[in-house]
Amino acid sequence: MAAALVAAVVLLPIVVTVASGFGAGWSEAVAYLFRPRIGMLLTNTAVLMAITLPASLVLGTAAAWLVERTDLPGAGVWRALMLAPLAVPAFVASYAWISWQPSLVGLGGAALVTTLAYFPFVFLPVAALLRALDEGEEEAARSLGLGPFAAFRRAVLPRLRPALSGGALLVALHLLAEYGVLAMMRYQTFTTAILQQYAVGFSDAQGSLLASVLLLLCLGLLTLEVVARGRRRVARIGSGSMRPPSRVPLGRWTWPAVVGLTLLTALSTAVPVVLVVRWLITGTSQSGAVADDLLRVTGSTLGLALLGGLTAVVLALPGALLLSRGGGWVATLLERATFVGSALPGVVVALALVGLAVTWAPGLYQTVALVVLAYAVLFLPRAMVSLRSGLAAAPPELSEAARSLGHGGAGVLRRVVLPLAAPSVLAGFVLVALAISTELTATLLLAPTGTDTLALSFWAASDELDYAAAAPYAAVMIVLSVPLTVVLRRQITHDRRATR
Repeated sequence: MAAALVAAVVLLPIVVTVASGFGAGWSEAVAYLFRPRIGMLLTNTAVLMAITLPASLVLGTAAAWLVERTDLPGAGVWRALMLAPLAVPAFVASYAWISWQPSLVGLGGAALVTTLAYFPFVFLPVAALLRALDEGEEEAARSLGLGPFAAFRRAVLPRLRPALSGGALLVALHLLAEYGVLAMMRYQTFTTAILQQYAVGFSDAQGSLLASVLLLLCLGLLTLEVVARGRRRVARIGSGSMRPPSRVPLGRWTWPAVVGLTLLTALSTAVPVVLVVRWLITGTSQSGAVADDLLRVTGSTLGLALLGGLTAVVLALPGALLLSRGGGWVATLLERATFVGSALPGVVVALALVGLAVTWAPGLYQTVALVVLAYAVLFLPRAMVSLRSGLAAAPPELSEAARSLGHGGAGVLRRVVLPLAAPSVLAGFVLVALAISTELTATLLLAPTGTDTLALSFWAASDELDYAAAAPYAAVMIVLSVPLTVVLRRQITHDRRATR
């Protein structure tokens, strides 16, 4: 019942959006959707996804394998550096690249920035699962004559399907809903077109029709992810203890691996940070007015991130538990429903919630509760993917053993399930908080009067090409994201202990 209620809350603004789009009639809707411009937007979105998604999967998986399963020097340092791009918001990275190379626009710039910003979404679950997996199957493959790479491909890679599919889904959904990067790179997709429609007609039917197309694309991605995830068991229980996986010697490939990871770190983290610092120094010498506003804006950003992160984790837990323990098509359907809202741009969800609040609950309008609800609809998949991965690695036999000892459902949840899933719960909270601290369009429409965030202040300055004025807000967003990224790194290193 709890999972169904969460799914209903997520689907409500989507129903409002679709009803608004087709409210003028099917003939008008069909005439608008079957235009050359819609085909162009669909092609642009598909091409960007065809480039960014495979690149993120390859980079994230290769980096996770090098860090967790080889004798790469300084694995702990590389683990932190591979998560460092999460501390640099994607639209801040695009602002940095554009300020350095103004000609870097279009598909090439959009694909570069999104790949460098999103590959950690693949690295994080894959690295955590690589540390949690038992080495038994890989050893059996090696004993049958397979080399280290072949053994990984045959014995380990199939068991990584939940992490790979979950990470790929997050990347794909982010691409569907991304606005800041694509607007700066001047690359037209459905999201930028939707924002343009709402800027002209605010909540007109045409913007809602474009959002409905995004919904169809999201449903297709969710279906593909269910197929790609498979049903192979990840957790192991039985005689003997789990052993930490042995490290594969890289040999002559050590330095190429180090050079490759160094280049990846430089492009994804060093370039944006250096350029932000450069503009920060320039802005400090020009004006000190921005600094007076930073404390207030930072406080409101932290408060919204905390509330939104906690709300998303609490709402994601029933669906993740139902899927991992109950299974079946009902559990899968309810879990899939929570992913649909994240494919919509924040402005679409925000406008739907404004309409609902004004019509049915006027007291909610212009309140923090409505902003937090929008964050939950938009970012629930981040918490869901993290919780799902953690619960998949926790043997259900332990819950059955607790029940056989007389514990009821609440006792099993408190004493067995939640302790095992605690690292994943923390990771989900951090992922949501990171997203909220950089969210732009939904906050712009729903934030109570007088409430500003770092993202809003940054966008107001960067939209006027005032890079120096935008730099302080970008720098604070990066600084605030660093502790959360450190928590994610600790979650990876502790996942193995959680599954014992």
